[in-house]
Amino acid sequence: MASISVSVPSARLAEELSDIDGADVFVWKMDAASPRPRIDIVVPPYMSGNPLGWLEGVEVGLVQGQAIGYDGIEDRLPAGVVFANAATVHEAATAELAVALTLTAQRSVDRFVRAQVSGDWEQISTAGLADRRVMVLGYGGVGKAVAARLAPFEIDLVAVASSARDENGIHVHSVDELPDLLPGVDIVIVTLPGGDATRHIVDDGFLSALAEGALVVNVGRGTLVDTDALVAHVKSRGIRAALDVTDPEPLPADHPLWSLEGVVIAPHVGGATDAMHPRIVRLLRRQIGHVLAGEAPENVVIRT
Repeated sequence: MASISVSVPSARLAEELSDIDGADVFVWKMDAASPRPRIDIVVPPYMSGNPLGWLEGVEVGLVQGQAIGYDGIEDRLPAGVVFANAATVHEAATAELAVALTLTAQRSVDRFVRAQVSGDWEQISTAGLADRRVMVLGYGGVGKAVAARLAPFEIDLVAVASSARDENGIHVHSVDELPDLLPGVDIVIVTLPGGDATRHIVDDGFLSALAEGALVVNVGRGTLVDTDALVAHVKSRGIRAALDVTDPEPLPADHPLWSLEGVVIAPHVGGATDAMHPRIVRLLRRQIGHVLAGEAPENVVIRT
C-alpha cells in the first residue's frame, strides 16, 4: 500500500490517527511555513481565521475543513486545491442548540436565569413550542437534523429550501414562496449557509412579513440576517431573536442586541460540544481511507 502524508493541527488528532497503515500523520498548526513541499491531506485548525495562505507553494491533494460552512474559503485557497467541508460532524450539535435556543426563547428560560441571580420567584405563563408553526429555512444537513429533533414537540413544520421538492414524506417549499409562508409562521429557524446568495435573506421585508412577536432563530451565519433591520423590528414590533451567530461577529460589547428585551445570544458555539472530536476523527479516517484506496473523497465543495 502506498503511503500518504496527512497534516493535522494538534497532537491529539495525530495520536488518534497514528494507527492507520499507510498514513504518515504529523502536526502542522499552520502558524508557520509548511515543513513539507507535498501533503496529501491538510487539516487546518478549527475556527482559525485565515491560515490558508500558508498553503501557497505547497502541493496539496485535499484540504479537509473542520466546519460545515465554507463561505469565503475559495477566495483564500491557492489554485488547484480541492476542499472538503465537515458534513456529518456538526449537524447534531448545531441542531441541539437550535432547539435549545428556541425553547429558551419560547419558555423564557433566560428570564428565569436572570431571576435566579436575585432570588426572585416569579411564576409566568410562556408561549411554549407545542402546536406552533415552525419554519426551518434551509433544509440541508443541519435543517433536517433540526426538523427531526422538533418532531416530538408536536409542531407544524414548514420546510424551505432553494427549490421545492417532496422528501421522505415532507413537502419542502421553495424560497420563492417565502412571502406567502412567512405571515403564517410563529418561529423561523435559519440554518442556511453564508455567502452572497443568502446574505441578508432575513431583511426588513422578511421581518415585516412576520407576525408581531414572531421568533427568529439563527444557527447558520450572521450575515443571513440584516442586523440593523432586526434591531428595528425588535424595538418596534416585538420580533424576538435567539442567535448563535451575529453580524458583526464577535458582537461588540456595546451593540444594542445585547440589551434588547426578547433577544437571546450565544457566542457561535453551535458545534462546540464533546461530540465534535470523535466525529472529526471518524471523518478523517474515512477520508484517509478514500485517498489510500484511490477513491474520491467525501464532502468536496470547492475545486479551485
